Amino acid sequence: MKFITSILFLFISAFSFAADHSHEHSDDQAKNKSQIKEAACENRVDVKVNGLVCDFCARSLEKVFKKQKDVSGIQVNLDAAKVIIEMKPGKMLDDATYKKLITNSGYNVVAIQKGCHS
Repeated sequence: MKFITSILFLFISAFSFAADHSHEHSDDQAKNKSQIKEAACENRVDVKVNGLVCDFCARSLEKVFKKQKDVSGIQVNLDAAKVIIEMKPGKMLDDATYKKLITNSGYNVVAIQKGCHS
């Protein structure tokens, strides 16, 4: 009986532990998105992109931009067909570099906007 009780306790503990940690991952994702939204105007670049249709598209662009030493964060909005890039303070890439990174990944750049805008 003690054996069954012990196994049941371990099972419930493991399930509770896993459930608690799954919330931490989604909390981290939400925090990253809010940090990008709150980024200083001078560090933000919005790129309107054609061809973004799936999560794989988003992940491939994230990998490309995260390799750039001057990029501190990226958010891909598939619904708006927009890539929001947060640059490190005082750092910026030229428009040709943004366009090259995106077009080499297989997407078309429609517009690039730096800083705050309405």
